[in-house]
Order: sequence, then C-alpha cells, then structure tokens
Amino acid sequence: MFFKLFFIFVQIGLLTFGGGMAMLPVMQRVLEDSGLMTVRETVDMAAISQMTPGPFAVNAATFAGMKLGGVWGAAAATLGVMTPSLVIVSVAARYFFKFKSSRPLGAALSGIRPVIPALITAAALDIGRESVGGVLPALIILASFALSVKKVNPAWIIAGAGALGAILVILHK
Repeated sequence: MFFKLFFIFVQIGLLTFGGGMAMLPVMQRVLEDSGLMTVRETVDMAAISQMTPGPFAVNAATFAGMKLGGVWGAAAATLGVMTPSLVIVSVAARYFFKFKSSRPLGAALSGIRPVIPALITAAALDIGRESVGGVLPALIILASFALSVKKVNPAWIIAGAGALGAILVILHK
C-alpha cells in the first residue's frame, strides 16, 4: 500500500501545475477511480487541507495517506507529492534565469496559465455539487463567495461557516 500511495502521489505531483487547488480535480479523480476514497471523503480531505496550515497539496496527501495507510501511508503520500516538485524546482531554479527570455519558455508558460483557473473551477463545481444539500448550504456557499470577493480574511469565512454549520446541526436535532 505504501508504494502504491507513493506512486499515485508522484503522478499527481508530476502531472499537475498551478498549485494545490489545481491538483484537486486530478487528486479527486485518481483517488476515486482507484477505489481508495469516495467523493465525500475527497470533499472532507479538501476542506481539512484548506483550513490547516501549510501547502494544500502536502496537507491533502498527508490526510489521504493517513486515512489509507496510517502514519507510514501519510509519509509515503506526502513524500510522493513533494518529490516531483522538489526535482522540477531544483532543475528549473538552476536554468530559469539563464533562459527566462527564451521565446519557447514564454510560449509554454502562456499556454499553461489559462489552464489553472479552469482546473480550479472544475474542482469547485465538483465539490460544490457534493456539498450543497439544500438551501442553507447553498446560501453559505454564496455568502462565502461574496465575502471572498470583498477580500475578507479566509480564516474568518471558514470560522463563520463552521460556526453556522454547527448551529444548524444543533438546531436540526
């Protein structure tokens, strides 16, 4: 299981660009298709990974690895997701400034940039479909989006949504 987790997260780390949120749709698809996690579990993974300190991809890999293989699974998944970035950034840092005015490099980066918002939007739609279970969750999503646009600190948005969710659950019982 540890080698499987390591290689799954090496693939995720190697084949996605644009940061952790851009990795989410790939991570979700791979974990679900391999039968390792359900949609609900990947939504929980994304929520917990987003609200804990540290890089999203590392948090998500650690969460998934811990769920699937305990401490050693967490270590394998975390090392797996970090390895491609570590190698690529080390090589890129060595040569980037030498080739930063290169037309092919500029063209490649111009082609990659628009893909990132599309990947993040796709992940948001998938998570939104799973998260919305009525009018109140939809209102929380809309309010969170509006507060994000107004540049409210995400920690306050998450804390407020969590408190509101807890209140709603308590009132519902």
